[in-house]
Amino acid sequence: MVIPLGIVIGFGCALAGYVLHGGNPVVLWQPTEMLTIFGLSIGATISSNNSRTIKLMMHDLSAVFKGSKVNKVFLLDVLALMFELLNKIRKDGLMALEADIEEPENSEIFKKYPAVLDNHHLVEFLTDYLRMMLGGSLNLVQLEGLMEQELEEFVKTEHLAVHAVDNMAQGLPAFGIVAAVMGVVQTMGSIGLPPAELGKLIGAALVGTFLGILFSYAVVAPMAAAMGQRGELEIKSLFAVKAILLASLNGFTPPQACEFGRKIMFPDQRPSFKEFDEKAKEVKGK
Repeated sequence: MVIPLGIVIGFGCALAGYVLHGGNPVVLWQPTEMLTIFGLSIGATISSNNSRTIKLMMHDLSAVFKGSKVNKVFLLDVLALMFELLNKIRKDGLMALEADIEEPENSEIFKKYPAVLDNHHLVEFLTDYLRMMLGGSLNLVQLEGLMEQELEEFVKTEHLAVHAVDNMAQGLPAFGIVAAVMGVVQTMGSIGLPPAELGKLIGAALVGTFLGILFSYAVVAPMAAAMGQRGELEIKSLFAVKAILLASLNGFTPPQACEFGRKIMFPDQRPSFKEFDEKAKEVKGK
């Protein structure tokens, strides 16, 4: 609910300042100006992006209003899941994970962590590389290189939607000017009207510029920034999984390998060593 709160605060303060200055808020309601500005903006966005990017943008826009599910509790579950999987490998070998990898939704280990299981990107990334490790066809250097390439592509994909929304934000002020110019053209065609009537037409035209700038910097640009931050959180959890798997392949024990993943998490999201240690003891006790 952070984005709606920010929008309410921004719009509320802008409107309050206008009213306190003696302005009439009814004058700001100009549906035709809004139709011009948002019609141009939506049209430009559709024409400058393919269907894949538009779908990503719509998905990420809806998701950003719900807030990110990647938090300290989620990341602690990721560490606990990895710890439990690595412990099973250490005790019973990689082949013991075959059933868990092929059907994670039916795995007793994965089902303990529903929030992680619900993150399809992370589960797919984890099970794919566990499957490769089980097959034994790739050495450590090849596996790390493949992980790097996949994560790089994932980052690029996440940024497609962010760039599309950011471009929309950059275009809105210009489309506001277009709406204002169209209003001025109409005003010039009505030059014979009384000054009071001309003033209303000019004011309505200027509202177009106002709306374009307002929605650009107070709504759309903040949403693009929030989408980017949400994407970074999602990606960081994948980097943590990568670090843990590579550390395990390098011969580190499950607690040591999980520490590699814990240390690369964002400091404000990272579970403490004590929190992870208590979680690991809880997992061992089950």
